Amino acid sequence: MEVLAALNLGDFAHYFSKMAMFPVFDLAYYIVSILYLKYEPGSVEVSRRSPVASWLCAMLYCFGSYVLADILLGHSPIDYFSNNSHVVLASAVWYLIFFCPFNIFYKCVAFLPVKLVLVALKEVVRVRKIAAGVHHAHHAYHHGWFIMVLTGWVKGSGVALMANFEQLVRGVWRPETNEIMYMSFPTKASFYGAILFTLQQMHWLPVSKSTLIFLFTLFMAVLKVFMTATHSHGSPFAVIEGLVCPVLFGSAAGGDNNHNGHDASHHAVAAPAAPPSPAKTKEELNEGVRKRKAKKAE
Repeated sequence: MEVLAALNLGDFAHYFSKMAMFPVFDLAYYIVSILYLKYEPGSVEVSRRSPVASWLCAMLYCFGSYVLADILLGHSPIDYFSNNSHVVLASAVWYLIFFCPFNIFYKCVAFLPVKLVLVALKEVVRVRKIAAGVHHAHHAYHHGWFIMVLTGWVKGSGVALMANFEQLVRGVWRPETNEIMYMSFPTKASFYGAILFTLQQMHWLPVSKSTLIFLFTLFMAVLKVFMTATHSHGSPFAVIEGLVCPVLFGSAAGGDNNHNGHDASHHAVAAPAAPPSPAKTKEELNEGVRKRKAKKAE
């Protein structure tokens, strides 16, 4: 920490951690979140067909992390909607992005230089939410550091974790986009950030909270801006994970996986040798129809 003291970053980090997020930073967060919603296939059609469903999806994009964290901590999932100013601001952004004449507002915020600034401001809010989630969980569970990590992670990436539910609201079901199975960079970074803030909260990390907020915000903002500017969808953690995961969890190319792969290929080859009988299939269908009729009669 002598380096930080020499650079006089302590006072700046303290000031930075005390900055108010509303309205400038929160506005940027809502703009980028709803912008990503508009990128989703079919979202524009949903907004024309059912504005209520589109608005609800936008609110989940903006406040989904609060909803999920409140559920985990045993609070009402609609508590955050009592913040009228935030809901009105997010609703105004939703309306302008989807219904502004000639898409003027959308074109302005989607312009790459403007978008990069908004993305950087959004990461400031994300890191602050991770820190707040860990802090709130610590008040409820003083020694439950697993709960602190989970709550901080949800606060930072709850929108992505609720993506499947949000898809159902839009009338879409894509289980292959499960965020837990295929984590994006913000979800992974939120998880690692929640671990760091939990270590700091439990006094196992020799750094002040304000300094950690500043450094992790700088890390997130720089990487996210770079990835947005280069249209990259990869993860900066891929290299480290590629070295660590095979050691801790086993290589995907060895052990039981080879055996399972061999069995799978064997079954894949053997499967065509015993095609299902059309007559049997028809008989099974008739049996199913008969059972449904009997159940309806009951």
